[in-house]
Amino acid sequence: MRVVSVVGARPNFVKLAPVAEALAQHQSVEHVIVHTGQHYDAFMSESFFAELALPQPSHNLGVGAGSHALQTAAVLERFEPLCRTLQPDWVLVYGDVNSTLAAALTAAKLDIPVAHVEAGLRSRDRTMPEEHNRVLTDHLSTLLFTPSPDAGDNLRREGIPDEAIAFVGNVMIDSLVNILPRAHALGAERTLGLDKGRYVLVTLHRPSNVDDPSTLRELCAALVELQRERPVVFAVHPRTRARLDECGLRALLGDVRLLEPQPYTTMIGLTASAGLVITDSGGVQEETTYLGIPCLTVRQNTERPITVTHGTNRLVAPERDAILEAARSHAVSPGPRSIERWDGRAAERLVELLLDAGRR
Repeated sequence: MRVVSVVGARPNFVKLAPVAEALAQHQSVEHVIVHTGQHYDAFMSESFFAELALPQPSHNLGVGAGSHALQTAAVLERFEPLCRTLQPDWVLVYGDVNSTLAAALTAAKLDIPVAHVEAGLRSRDRTMPEEHNRVLTDHLSTLLFTPSPDAGDNLRREGIPDEAIAFVGNVMIDSLVNILPRAHALGAERTLGLDKGRYVLVTLHRPSNVDDPSTLRELCAALVELQRERPVVFAVHPRTRARLDECGLRALLGDVRLLEPQPYTTMIGLTASAGLVITDSGGVQEETTYLGIPCLTVRQNTERPITVTHGTNRLVAPERDAILEAARSHAVSPGPRSIERWDGRAAERLVELLLDAGRR
């Protein structure tokens, strides 16, 4: 049985790692990893393969940066001949990035079964490019692996049959469980001179937050005010750093500590030891929920509502006063939250179901 995994961006690698490890336990499976190159710099790509003990990709499509249309088209163009050569039994796609949709569409048009890892998530916000990627990928897929019960409900409402839906749990949590002892031992917060539970960790990168100068100014003003109360550490995505420079806002941040993008282990350690996390990342909402760390997600909606209803996450508008009010009222750790099948074994369940499907 030949399984081709297609990944292209940092969150994909975290989801791939436990699946690759579980597939490696089966000698009857040949697992081929294809990296589209959507994230192509060392911090956003190569370092993750080393940290997560992932085998190096067998193929790199070298797509690189570009608009949504250019990235999607490049993956379509470059993945199709590879599929014809490899003739996989399954193509596994992960998450909701442009590479996900393009690989799923390529495989579906070649009549190759597609399995979607992290299927069924919905923000119901069609202004988000990722929402289109999620919906279209799910409707191209033969097998849909969901991380939470609400994801399955979303799929059923859209007419996808029960037999195509498999609730396996959250593979991102598998990676978190695996890396957490190393993250604690690393002591990233101690290296930065921070006291556990006493600092705010920030990650912001979505265009809706960082591309508009007035919105970005509001966010910076909130961080500066929070810095007067406790240390604020801002791991700055390359996109965000560029916007800060373009808008002349870096000086406004004053004593807020700016970090380069951090390796996965370091970020998990900083997250686990923070008193509060402010983000717009989907994965961080899940990680903070599992770890029991208060999280403010600077968005109007989330495709991971279980992190709000059952977890430690709270949505907040991208406005200075809204962020400050939420930070001050949501700054006490509610403790770790137990969510069904977020237990470190999702990939094992996923692979067993994939093998069963392949035998039919």
